[in-house]
Amino acid sequence: MGILNISPDSFYEGSRFPEAEDLLKKAELMIEEGADILDIGAVSTRPFAEEVSEQEELERLLPSLKKLRKEFPDLFISVDTWRSDIAKIVIEEGADIINDISGGCFDKKMAETIAHYKKPFVLMHTKGDPKIMQVAPSYKDVNQEIIAFFNKRIKYFYDLGVDQLILDPGFGFGKSLDHNYEIIKNLKQYQTFGLPLLAGVSRKSMVYKVLDITPSDALNGTTVLNTIALLNGANILRVHDVKAAKEAIKIVSRI
Repeated sequence: MGILNISPDSFYEGSRFPEAEDLLKKAELMIEEGADILDIGAVSTRPFAEEVSEQEELERLLPSLKKLRKEFPDLFISVDTWRSDIAKIVIEEGADIINDISGGCFDKKMAETIAHYKKPFVLMHTKGDPKIMQVAPSYKDVNQEIIAFFNKRIKYFYDLGVDQLILDPGFGFGKSLDHNYEIIKNLKQYQTFGLPLLAGVSRKSMVYKVLDITPSDALNGTTVLNTIALLNGANILRVHDVKAAKEAIKIVSRI
């Protein structure tokens, strides 16, 4: 899953493509490098990011989504949004997957929207408001809390008739560095749900803070963590660098 950010303030500058033409060029490159899904988002969900209005999110998203759908009719397009009204519109404009950082918790109508349109849904765990989620996050047992969250949310979605779920433990969303490493170390625990597992560690602080580098220099560390995630059961890698991720997948598949 290749990351395409339309937001001008995403944490990694190399993923920002506010102009539709630049986004199309990057999308074409990612597809050539082997991306199966492209994930577009118009709102930065980095820690302490300012909230964007629904109207502004839509105005950023729609031109790029329409161009992507027209240029790449067979491409799987995921849209990163937690708003149900946005989800409705982008699905009707051709989005295949909704990727919600809150697992449907920020907008209570999201689950019903997904049930109505019968689209795959990335159910991610986030602890707290994105503005403050990285202020001293605390867990008794991070993996057990996320598993309990998934148990509850999966049942809720299943009861509504939604069965195309993808689980994402939410690296960096209300988790300390230690929490993130506890999750990736124990990722196999999440296979008990029998659902596809997505890992999104690309160029995040769990890489660059440990290595004392910037996000721009964090490709090698990202590849190491992607490899560990694959070995521990991840089915989908959400990445800025498709070529490196595909090579990791190819190597791991031989083991």
